[in-house]
Amino acid sequence: MYAIVDIETTGGHASANGITEIAICIHDGREVVKRYQTLVNPGKHIPVYIQALTGISEDMVQDAPTFKEVAYDIFNLLQGHIFVAHNVNFDHSFVKYHLAAAGYDLQCNKLCTVRLSRKIIPGMTSYSLGKLCHQLGIGNDARHRAAGDANATAELFTLLLNSDTHGHIPDALKQRSKEQTLPPNLHRKFIEKLPATPGVYYFHDSKGKVVYVGKAINIKKRVNSHFAGNNSGQQRQDFMRHIHQVSYQECGTELMALLTEAVEIKRLWPKFNRSQKNLDFNFGIYTYEDQRGYLRMAVDKRRKYSTPSHTCSSLLEGRNLLTRLIEQYELCPKLCFIQNNNDTCVSTAGERCACTGHESVEVYNEKVERAISGLEQTLPTFALRDEGRKDDEHSCILIEKGRLYGMGYISHYFEANTLSQLKNYLTPYAGNDYMHNMIISHAERYPWKRLSFDAVMAEQ
Repeated sequence: MYAIVDIETTGGHASANGITEIAICIHDGREVVKRYQTLVNPGKHIPVYIQALTGISEDMVQDAPTFKEVAYDIFNLLQGHIFVAHNVNFDHSFVKYHLAAAGYDLQCNKLCTVRLSRKIIPGMTSYSLGKLCHQLGIGNDARHRAAGDANATAELFTLLLNSDTHGHIPDALKQRSKEQTLPPNLHRKFIEKLPATPGVYYFHDSKGKVVYVGKAINIKKRVNSHFAGNNSGQQRQDFMRHIHQVSYQECGTELMALLTEAVEIKRLWPKFNRSQKNLDFNFGIYTYEDQRGYLRMAVDKRRKYSTPSHTCSSLLEGRNLLTRLIEQYELCPKLCFIQNNNDTCVSTAGERCACTGHESVEVYNEKVERAISGLEQTLPTFALRDEGRKDDEHSCILIEKGRLYGMGYISHYFEANTLSQLKNYLTPYAGNDYMHNMIISHAERYPWKRLSFDAVMAEQ
């Protein structure tokens, strides 16, 4: 038996919205044998645009039962039947969430008439309920009302049952099938071709635009995990509705996948990626010349179109580093903004420090330049060689003076003798602090993967 469901709600996600109307058609595989419909008092405001769309006003639901009051009847109609709806994950998420709030645990298989229609009657110009029914000659004189849409969906489902010559409906109901967990607009062919290898995957919307980029050790497993569970939040519901295609890019290692993901998020700026859009470190050590000609070093917030001598994740980290440079190169803490009071300078020079004008510009600036040079010399230059996408290649990542130069894949038989040789085989990328620190941390954990370049090799 099938329970064909349609609901009207106050908004797009179950955790913060209520149901205003529900209709259920019990279908025995040949025809509808029972119908149920009721308005529901959602216990919250119905937005004006929702009222205009559905025609359900707050006055209409004022005396209607709450969902808890009809939950027993709804649960008994649905439990043990196959839950069918047009975009089933939307209706199912609402009904399951509100039944759970009333103390009922709904457990049933699902079928999505959007997905089934795409398989059984391909070639339609649109698979929205209204346009699809219009193309198929299915009438509905009560659009955006639960009973009207449920009845139209029931008629559509009867047509699908009678037209399913390839067994798509039984296949979707098989215990191991994950067909109904997929987004309504995503064809399963995109999932079937995904490899079980490390890499980056892309979710595309109806126009082909990338709306999400992710990385994975196992692309197929990770993509499928996005569609598991019954999260009823707005972000997940919006996310699922926008996914129409999946593409991918294989990578040799998890690290290559992580870096490629970061590059692609910066390049594509996808709608649903949030966590890596602003991962650059926010502070840096800057050098500038004051009115008297003295070079001054300071920790400051990162500024657009400026290049600091060194980047750091916090103001404290920058101040600690600058304090070490002051001690090592006998710099003035006042000219470095570490000492901000009017007391005598705490440097070793004391009253004869550069801040009082006793130390010449030339002498002091030479010390600052040595400090900057020393800071640059502490930044490493090395390559990381690791597994490739195929047996006859390696992945390769090049860090030059602490910054990502580029990455790519090189033959097992290639041996780089100089940086310039290696660079010819790599694709340059504009890295960020998140990427740089990830690579350096990986090199510290796996030192045998690291290929260092001495000064002579680096210059050639």
